[in-house]
Amino acid sequence: MRRRFFGKTGGTVKVLARLSCVSALTTLGGALLPLEAFAQAGASSLEAQSARQCTTDGNVRLCSAGPFFMRFHGADGTLRSLAASSDKEADYLLWRLEGRRQGNGFAHLGDIDFRLRTEGAAGWKDFSSWHVKRPVQRLPSGGDVLRQDDITASLGTGFPLRVRRVWRLSGQDLVLQFSIANPGKQAVQVGGMGFPLVFGNDFTDETLDDAHKHEVFVDPAIARDGGYIQVARMNGAGPVLLGMPEGRTPLEVYRPLVEPSAGGVGITDVLAEATPRSQTFEGFYDWMPVSGGFAGQEWQKAGGQWNAPTQFTLQPGETRTFGLRFAFAPNVRGIEQTLAAHARPVAVSLPGYVVPEDLPATLYLQSAQAVQSFSVEPKGALSISPEGAHGVWQRYRVDGKIWGRARLSVTYADGSVQTLSYFVTKSAHTAVADMGRFLFSEQWYQNPSDPFHRSPSIMTFDREAGHIITQDPRVWIAGLSDEGGAGSYVAAAMKELDNPEPQEVAKLEQFANETVVGQLQVASGPTEGGVRKSLFYYDPAQFPDYYNAAENWKTWASWSRQKAADIGRAYNYPHVAIVHWVLYRLARNHTGLVQQHDANWYLHKAAVTITAMMQQAPYYTQYGLMEGDVFVEILKDLKRENLTEEAQTIENLMKKRETVWKSQRYPYGSEMAWDSTGQPEVYAWLRYFGDVAQADETRDAILAYDPALPSWGYNGNARRYWDFLYAGKIARIERQIHHYGSALNAVPLFSAFQAQPTDFYMLRVAYGGLMGALTNIDQKGFGSAAFHSAPDVMRFDAYSGDYGMGFYGHALATQVDVVKHPDFGWQAFGGLLREEGDGSVTITPKDSARTRIFVADAGVFLTLESGKFESVHYNPASHDMDITLAPAESWTPVARLRAEYPAGAPMHIYGVNPVAPKVRDAWEVPLHNTPTGLHLQAMSP
Repeated sequence: MRRRFFGKTGGTVKVLARLSCVSALTTLGGALLPLEAFAQAGASSLEAQSARQCTTDGNVRLCSAGPFFMRFHGADGTLRSLAASSDKEADYLLWRLEGRRQGNGFAHLGDIDFRLRTEGAAGWKDFSSWHVKRPVQRLPSGGDVLRQDDITASLGTGFPLRVRRVWRLSGQDLVLQFSIANPGKQAVQVGGMGFPLVFGNDFTDETLDDAHKHEVFVDPAIARDGGYIQVARMNGAGPVLLGMPEGRTPLEVYRPLVEPSAGGVGITDVLAEATPRSQTFEGFYDWMPVSGGFAGQEWQKAGGQWNAPTQFTLQPGETRTFGLRFAFAPNVRGIEQTLAAHARPVAVSLPGYVVPEDLPATLYLQSAQAVQSFSVEPKGALSISPEGAHGVWQRYRVDGKIWGRARLSVTYADGSVQTLSYFVTKSAHTAVADMGRFLFSEQWYQNPSDPFHRSPSIMTFDREAGHIITQDPRVWIAGLSDEGGAGSYVAAAMKELDNPEPQEVAKLEQFANETVVGQLQVASGPTEGGVRKSLFYYDPAQFPDYYNAAENWKTWASWSRQKAADIGRAYNYPHVAIVHWVLYRLARNHTGLVQQHDANWYLHKAAVTITAMMQQAPYYTQYGLMEGDVFVEILKDLKRENLTEEAQTIENLMKKRETVWKSQRYPYGSEMAWDSTGQPEVYAWLRYFGDVAQADETRDAILAYDPALPSWGYNGNARRYWDFLYAGKIARIERQIHHYGSALNAVPLFSAFQAQPTDFYMLRVAYGGLMGALTNIDQKGFGSAAFHSAPDVMRFDAYSGDYGMGFYGHALATQVDVVKHPDFGWQAFGGLLREEGDGSVTITPKDSARTRIFVADAGVFLTLESGKFESVHYNPASHDMDITLAPAESWTPVARLRAEYPAGAPMHIYGVNPVAPKVRDAWEVPLHNTPTGLHLQAMSP
């Protein structure tokens, strides 16, 4: 295992540059052209010369063309700066770092790379136009052509092809085009070709305010001819830059350009990129239309790629043309409309691309070309059933048949192929039940002689090795704290919130009372409630025979006993608070499940954990904490229990934090320079205290890094790329698929949607993140930290690590959302919906909890603290509902139903028939051995 760590002391990551958070060539794609066409092709004159204005400033060529303002490098012709003409300061490229990114090894937009094999040669050879900088041959330009060059020389000696690059304006779009010709006498196999996507996503040396002003996030739809990239401003505002295929230039692979020191980048370092990766820089990626030469080498042991790798042969005298087209969408919500306006195929799968076996999806396709056929890989993994036209869309039912990843390929009449990536899971309820069994059996650690007092507990697991991790040089992983060590018990606790099993609850209570209180958490005294950083630590003098000598115990990550005992890391406190809060809810809402203490004892422990955090670990409370929104739930429960003094204390403490956040434009840092897990708590407290405007800014910042894309992996996938270092078995910087940020960020997006229930885009993103958490659960119930997106791995990490933080978000937010969309009609996210003949609808919940239903048309959010929904019948004419509750269980004799109106003052409120008493703001409804029916009548408020 290769380990690369930043300096970290006492749980604080120190990056080299810490951000301060508080202080008519269009149609030629893929076509065969005679060699003379390569030499003679010039600029078309679709646009008048006056459509552009270019001037030279030293070695920089400045061009204003259409909606773009650009800076080209005078010598090599690559694009170094790209902004909207309306806001030249908001650069989508890396002009800010131009001074430090000069010379060999630095790629730019307009560079190109190849993996080639001449006919008869034994092996592949790599070439890139940035490895060694060489002069290019400037060619005449005019009309709509901004610049064109013969860049063959830049690819080095021995390069057997000829490459001409053209930058041109096409209407309001910018086109980057490469013509690849074979002037030789031997055929050349092209096993790899890529265009480096060098955008401004390196925010090293910037404050958070400046980073949100200048920097961007890049997300891919790796969908072959239906592929594209979206480049969103970090603050979520302003236009989104789209990169689309020009002609037939499929996005086959989205390959990370690895820095030279990382190794493993290919046959040579020619394909490496010199910009150092760090926590403030994810790295650049290659748009690869061809990748077959990699599949049999570096990627041979990887899981299946998003698309089947291809290669082609360029015959003597043959030319092929490839390229990318760039255009602006007005915002993230306008991306699909912009794609359609450019005649790109658009796919919308509702409710998403994660398909439980008992909950089909509906696929809507819009294309200028007719759908010719479908194919599925693996065969039989999905079934596709046409359901006819629906406005401008063609509609299909998608059923999941075989567990795991599935690729749906859509072939259109012109031969183009769009691929959509689905994931089939067990039913949500079954997957979560499997996870619970795995956590409380395979990950249940019972060893009374454990020298670190971790027994009994639910501990981190290595799926490959098939055992609990009792030691790791990153001591927190085996120490029940930090995120990498606490994840398993957080998942275990949250599983019980809505799906309790008596034997599992008993173990959870045993863990809370024997290992949390008194070991992980200080039980009494002046630091009562303090949470230690790790129970496991490195002390070879005390335990000379315990530690695996083959591991490296010499890094900062191998905390001493003193460092592990520190209670000053605020991030550890929500993990423990969750355990207490869940046991409170179980004791309050069920009978006989919790036996060691009563409900208020656990609620008091949760409250003490919050106050201890503010007293013992105040530094990091200036940031939003992952799972910190549990504090809002604890505060609400304190108020419902009329524990006024404790509630007021916590509200005052949280108000101080919220006041700090209100004074900052972008309060989204953490112990990391930038983070995507503090926003949910920031959003929750801003909403709680009524600061709607800044809450909306937080929502927009989330939507900048949390996209809607036609892939189970990237849809709702909140950007994370460094946490494999701290909780993964393969420890490296790498874009993580459905790491815990995905489900955590789904929580505020669901809340934001309920506040603005016409924002359908937000719901789609939220649901993608929510369901992403289920893909991490394998067929045996093991929950992985995240999926490795790099093409040399393409599988879930073997460590459970910090997965539980994501499952916390899933369990907290899982719900059914019922909406009537103006284009797509009635939809139930998380449930089956049947339209009745009288215009009413019946919804059958299929989510993992079946305790929450939001009916957007009525503006009401129905939640059950105990009991389960079997169905909801909604009449939009009267707004009345008929609810069926599941039969009683031995530990759940009473249902507790709450109706809330998150969008504000409702046009009507609901009463229950038969009349039921209200206790702690919820109707108490007796349950029976058969289903219980309730009528909810809409009344004037």
